[in-house]
Amino acid sequence: MISVKNLSHSYSNDDKLAVKNISFEIEKGETFGFLGPSGAGKSTTQGVLTGLLKQQDGEVIVAGYDVKKVQNERFNKIGVSFEQSNVYSKLTAKENLDYYAKLFDVPTRDSVELLRLVGLDGKENDMAGEFSKGMKHRLTFARSMLNNPEIWFLDEPTTGLDPAIAATIKDIIKEHAAEGVTSFLTTHNMYIADELCDRVAFIIDGVIKLIDTPKNLKLQYGQKLIDIEYTDNGKIVKETLKTVTEADRRRIGEIVNNHDIQTMHSKEATLEEIFIQVTGRELV
Repeated sequence: MISVKNLSHSYSNDDKLAVKNISFEIEKGETFGFLGPSGAGKSTTQGVLTGLLKQQDGEVIVAGYDVKKVQNERFNKIGVSFEQSNVYSKLTAKENLDYYAKLFDVPTRDSVELLRLVGLDGKENDMAGEFSKGMKHRLTFARSMLNNPEIWFLDEPTTGLDPAIAATIKDIIKEHAAEGVTSFLTTHNMYIADELCDRVAFIIDGVIKLIDTPKNLKLQYGQKLIDIEYTDNGKIVKETLKTVTEADRRRIGEIVNNHDIQTMHSKEATLEEIFIQVTGRELV
């Protein structure tokens, strides 16, 4: 569904590149995470793929269309949910969706149904300009589903949302994936990526460092750990030990045999910890 080969992009049309010779493929129905801190090149890549930025070097095919060529029908197949909401403040929520729906040459979904889906039921006739930042974000997310897109571009889809609404948004993304929708998800939130993505790419300073499944990354870079809390002379002590080293395994046995265990939990490395290990950079 998406093919990117040797893509580079410069905002100043010189050798100062925001994206540097990156390549990747995304299959139909795959949720692909593009992960990195601010300024890593995530939004630049998404901008080229969606047609918001003019393609410079490389080859990019989206839904069978060469993005260098302008084909209006291509936009019938994609949906975009921006991190920065760009709704019409002087239109109601329903009017925002109904206006946008008229731009497509394909059947569109019912605007009231979409507003209900993202928790904006009862707000259909409220002016979008009066919405909170989170409500505008939900309206933008709802708008991205209007044309039943085959390819869905999601930029920080849960940013600024309370946990309950964020859970709803994640469930919607999972449902679309089960229906065969291809998603390109840009985020610096590794927990969201771990939960939603089939594969992830780590990008830093415009360069893709690796591409793999979250499971494979944890197996390759993570270590199996045990968190143990126990009492020692009346005090609670916590230790984190590795199950893969002989010394730590002996220590786990010593604690279990000689102390009153309060809690014991196994855990694995998070994607964020692996990202730092691979790139040497934090997600800030």
